Amino acid sequence: MYRLLIFSLLISNILVAAELQEKTEIKFAFYSSAWGENTDDGLRLVAYNQSSNPIRLDSIVFLKAKEEAEPVAIVLSLEVPALGYADVELDYTDLLQGDACIDRTMAENWKLVEISNYTLNPSVRNLIIEDTDSFRIYQCVENVSTTWTNLNSNERTQYQEWVLYHFERRRDF
Repeated sequence: MYRLLIFSLLISNILVAAELQEKTEIKFAFYSSAWGENTDDGLRLVAYNQSSNPIRLDSIVFLKAKEEAEPVAIVLSLEVPALGYADVELDYTDLLQGDACIDRTMAENWKLVEISNYTLNPSVRNLIIEDTDSFRIYQCVENVSTTWTNLNSNERTQYQEWVLYHFERRRDF
């Protein structure tokens, strides 16, 4: 019964997150092999422009929930074509600080694989989920402020949204 309740709450949160995320014109995801590996690898940002106008992704600011944690700003100037993709390699910035959910999850042998403003479908990563304890669609949520400029009209948009921290279980060798 307890598992059913937890499962229902997780599905409910996923659906709410997915519904809220459909309003933005730009989808993005951060990746880094540095997460949990103690390396100095940078961040990679991949962005998809859902609009029919070219845009420039100006910034993504992680609005940390804890009062003692300062917001983390990723300042960009990434031009993304209409209905197209763009990506950029960035110096490493710690996007994991100041969140108890992230700290707790990574301490439990989970590896962060992606931070994105959309729900991650395991089939996108060619995963066959045989054991639900080996993959979580998401575990932690954080608020961000995303700013972009429509390059045709020079109109600037600032949008408050969620990012989802996607984890998978580390393999035991």
